[in-house]
Formats: sequence, structure tokens, C-alpha cells
Amino acid sequence: MTPLRHLTLGMILTGAAGFLDAIGFIELGGYFVSFMSGNTTQGGTALIEGAWPVAAMSLALVVLFFMGGLIANLLALAHLRWGQTLVSLAVLAGVAATLSLTLAGLPASQTMLVLAATAGAQNGVLAAHGNVRLGATFVTGTLYTAAQDLAFALRGKAPRWRWLHHLMIWLGLLAGAILGALAYRDLGIAALGAPLLVYAAFTIGHLVDGMRQGPVGAGTRSKCPTSKSASSR
Repeated sequence: MTPLRHLTLGMILTGAAGFLDAIGFIELGGYFVSFMSGNTTQGGTALIEGAWPVAAMSLALVVLFFMGGLIANLLALAHLRWGQTLVSLAVLAGVAATLSLTLAGLPASQTMLVLAATAGAQNGVLAAHGNVRLGATFVTGTLYTAAQDLAFALRGKAPRWRWLHHLMIWLGLLAGAILGALAYRDLGIAALGAPLLVYAAFTIGHLVDGMRQGPVGAGTRSKCPTSKSASSR
């Protein structure tokens, strides 16, 4: 079972991802900054229909999300002690850059690309605890795992309530998307200030944890933080 503290942090971070995706979806008029399954399907369909601008935007978002994930993992592996701090800082910088560039008048077709890379990087902010993927920006695999765990529980082959941990992560994304849409309706792009505070808190938290560790560092993160397979959202 995933400890309550880690589960709560995962829900908060996943909620921030839903918040970002809702704002990106509205800003871009139907594209996603973290739902790469949707962008891939939309891009593939657009290629067949000859809708080149749609295909270009959809696939650009996929590439930027991928690059954000790559950068996050490189940062996490570069320094075992400060890896998660660096990842959190990169995500914080990405949201701040998106907000600043948008307020400066750049079009959403450019600024939301930065947000897509940021969403990709967010998946490296939290290390896995238990069998629940925490703080991810995609939940299709999480929903399937919840159903799988419930089936196991009904047959007495898994803890009775473990499936709810996965479902709570999905609920975190849903709540974040709802709050993001509501905040955007009232505040516009300035609503990005809310997830900015969340990522700032995670950055400070990782920094404090790093300072508490010995000179050797985390040590236990010798494996790739995303070594556990996950279904695409």
C-alpha cells in the first residue's frame, strides 16, 4: 500500500497537471499539453485529412512533451542527491516562462509548447512509492490498474482497498481540471499562478530533503525513476 503522505502529494501534483491541461486545452482551442494519446490520434487523423496545421501542432506538442520527459530524467540522474530538486525547479521555470511569455503577448501556439514540455517534465518530480504512479500527467494506465486491483481484491489476491489509491490519483486529475477551467474563466492565463505555487512548494520540499541527506545523497535512486512501465494516457 502507498503511504498516505506520498499518496496525498501525488494527488496534489496530479491535480496540478489537470489544472495545466485544462488551461492549455482552452488556450489552444482543443489541443492538450499532457494528453499525448489525444494529440497523437488527432495528429494522425489530420495527416490523412490533409489538415497540416492541425497535424503540425498536435505532433509538435507530442515532441515537446517527450523532450520535457527526457530532460527531467537527465536532471534526475545527473545528481542523485539533488535530482528531484532540479526536476521540480525545471517544472517551476517552465510554468513561469509560459505565464510570462503569454502576458508578453506571444500567441498560445508558441507559449503552450513550453507548457507541454513542462507537463512532460512533471512526471519525474516524484519517485514511485508502492505500486501507484504518483504525480503523473496521464491516468489511462492508472484507471486500468485500479480496475485490475479491484478484480484481484474481489478474488482475495490483493489488499481490499488498494484499488482506491489508483482511483484517487484519477480523481486528483479530474479535480485539477475542474479547478483549472474555473480559474481560467475568472482569471485568464493568470490562473497559472496557482500551479506555480504548487511547484514552488515541491521545489522547496525537495531542497529541504536534499539538505537533510548525507554527503552521499539519495543513493537509493540508482535506477531510472520511470523504470516501471505505464500505459499512455
